[in-house]
Amino acid sequence: MNLFDKISDDIRLAMLARDKERLEALRNVKKVLLEAKTAKTGSEELSDEAAIKAIAKLVKQGRDSAEIYKQQNRMDLSEPEMVQVKILEEYLPKQMDDAELTAVIKAIIEKTGATSIKEMGKVIGLASKELAGKADGRLISDKVKSLLA
Repeated sequence: MNLFDKISDDIRLAMLARDKERLEALRNVKKVLLEAKTAKTGSEELSDEAAIKAIAKLVKQGRDSAEIYKQQNRMDLSEPEMVQVKILEEYLPKQMDDAELTAVIKAIIEKTGATSIKEMGKVIGLASKELAGKADGRLISDKVKSLLA
């Protein structure tokens, strides 16, 4: 069962359980996935990789929104946003911890032969492809910067 079908099934389960927060979050994801499915290719199937990218983007947007709400002392808006983020994170692959991320990026740096901060773009390009969905882009960038400096 692909990710799109799993989310559709989980929407049905959330409806049966009368879980409003989960239902809202999953409907939002399904809407985004349907748009992604029809917008680019027009094909019947959406790959799990494309679905993971879309969900990761929603998680990042949710975190950013929650942070802005928190800075403006709007906890009534921040908390529901974080609840949705937690629900969406269930559909993403396990995030890498700092040690795993460092090891993978060191291997990529060795593979590319990068030695200075000027070659950071080449390393980040490869790392972003290899670590898609497994680590946040900002973490990847910061780690590459620190290892090349």
